[in-house]
This record gives sequence, C-alpha cells and structure tokens, in this order.
Amino acid sequence: MELSVVIPVFNEVESIALLIDEVCSCLDGELDYEIVVVDDGSTDSTPGVLQSSRQAHPPLRILRHRRCCGQSAAIASGVQAAAAPCIATLDGDGQNDPADILMLYQALEEAATAGMLVAGYRKQRRDDWLKRFSSRVANAVRARVLGDATPDSACGLKVFARETFLALPQFDHMHRFLPALVQRQGGRVLSMEVRHRPRARGVSKYGVHDRLWTGIIDLFGVRWLQRRNRRPVVSEIK
Repeated sequence: MELSVVIPVFNEVESIALLIDEVCSCLDGELDYEIVVVDDGSTDSTPGVLQSSRQAHPPLRILRHRRCCGQSAAIASGVQAAAAPCIATLDGDGQNDPADILMLYQALEEAATAGMLVAGYRKQRRDDWLKRFSSRVANAVRARVLGDATPDSACGLKVFARETFLALPQFDHMHRFLPALVQRQGGRVLSMEVRHRPRARGVSKYGVHDRLWTGIIDLFGVRWLQRRNRRPVVSEIK
C-alpha cells in the first residue's frame, strides 16, 4: 500500500459518490492505494451512498463517527486507520480536483525530506466573493501571526507522511494550521498550485463566522504552541 486518500464528509450525499469515482479513475493503475472516507455523523443519506460506492470500488473503506465531531477529528480518525505510510487528504464537497493528488504525491516522494508537507494552493478560487474575501483575510492574519509562509493553509488537498501527522498536537480545527504545526516540529512545507472547482452540489458547512472569528481563538492557541516549542540538538557521548 503506497497511498491512503482520507476524505472527511458530513452530509455530502450529492457529491461523495462522484468524488470517489473520480479518485479511483485518477489513481487506478498509478498507485497501490486505498480511500478512507470518514463520515462525521451525517444526518442525510450519505451512509447509504457510501455503502453503494464500496460495492463498485474495492479500495474504499468507510469509517463513521457516531456523532459529528468536526473535520479535524474526521481527518485524524482517517489517518489513524490508514494502512499506507503516505496520506493524501481532500475535501468531500468535490471542489478539490483528485487529478492533482498524483502531482503532490510525486513532489513529496521526490523531495525525500523527513517531516515534509505538500500543501495545495487554490490560487484561482471558484467561490463567491464573500468566501474568497473571508479566506483572504484569514490567510493574511494567519501568515502574519504564525509566519508559516503558506498562501493557502486551509486548502483541503494535502499530502504528507502518516507518521508526520500523528506526531502533531491534536485539537479541534487543527487541520487549518497543518503547515504551521509541521514547521513547529522541524518539518518543511511546500505549496503547489492546484485546481479549484465551483461547488456544484450541496451547501458549504463553513461561513464567515467560522473562518474569521472562531479561527482567531485557534490562531493564538497555535501561536502559544510555537512560542513554547523546544527542539534540542541531541548527540550521544561514547
């Protein structure tokens, strides 16, 4: 197993089956892979759609949270259950293009750098003006406070080693700060431009309140972690 694709979903009945079809179409014959979809307590027909998709796509595994615990918890559950040493994450709404997974995976493999994260950069966002504006402000504030030099920290499309993720501090909304957390651990972050598609089905689970005001509390929590990080240089005396 070379790659585990982790997809967190909540009430994505209209988009998830097509997204799984796309992922399989992009990766079949390219990698030995699995898809781990984590249903974060959906209240619509998402579970039934996933069961039907599993019959058509053997690489698909389905995990389910009894209740909604948030996107970060869903990603963490998927990474913990993953069988491959390398993880790709993408959002379940279909706006990330699965065709970009291989590009990010190959960049990680070619770099061969321990603790590296390859992050997608949605340079051409296909969202309404309010979502683009709130994300632009949130990214600017985050970059200023954390200094992570990452233009699109919240892009759902990322590739990293499983052990890198599992070494990070786990908390609600941590998925928005993965580049800063990886750098805090001494890792390197590479941002690569990826495609972004308009949301064709379903509704967004995040609004301006989530992106700006709720994120501010988490932002200063991550800054607190950065300031208290100590990475000693260890040598053995013989």
